[in-house]
Amino acid sequence: MIRVLLADDHQIVRDGLKRILAGQADLEVAGEAANGDEALALVRARDFDVAVLDMSMPGLSGIDLVKRLKLEKPALRVLVLSMHGEQQYAVRALKAGAAGYLGKDSAAEQLVGALRKVAAGGVHVSDAAAAGLVSAASGDGPPHTRLSDREFEIFKLLAAGSSPTEIARRLHLSVKTVSTHKTRVLEKLQLGGTAELVRYALENKLL
Repeated sequence: MIRVLLADDHQIVRDGLKRILAGQADLEVAGEAANGDEALALVRARDFDVAVLDMSMPGLSGIDLVKRLKLEKPALRVLVLSMHGEQQYAVRALKAGAAGYLGKDSAAEQLVGALRKVAAGGVHVSDAAAAGLVSAASGDGPPHTRLSDREFEIFKLLAAGSSPTEIARRLHLSVKTVSTHKTRVLEKLQLGGTAELVRYALENKLL
């Protein structure tokens, strides 16, 4: 029996995922979490074979959550489920320790197979994600692929309209640290300010 943890901040999404998995004799939804902190607490307290994680949740989430879960339970297999395009985000998730990345738009058709594959020790990625991995390894990817995970997280939040103060509060950092990261992001992407950063994010489908 494959014991699955579902972590998504929307109850309707978790209910939908449970319906997809219902009736599968080898799959059991053994826990649910509405945010990253709940997911981490459950993983610490109980044993799961696969954690299905939304990429964007309140509190601890995204790449940081994947890293923390793998640190707590190295044997845990992580399948990231996200509305973000695979080519843009899958590479970072896999580098952080995830065993697979699945877009929410394809979850209904691919979730069961992806869960079985990663639980058996395999890796689930689409052709687009695989292409992104090759580009990242060769250094041929777009400029944002060369941002560190922390820089990329701050870049996304800035592009979504969050202020440095809001970002500092959310990520438990100082405003000065956030401002330093922002400066590095702008330098690496060769952008003149926040307006250009937002335009870059839109053009590269990062929002």
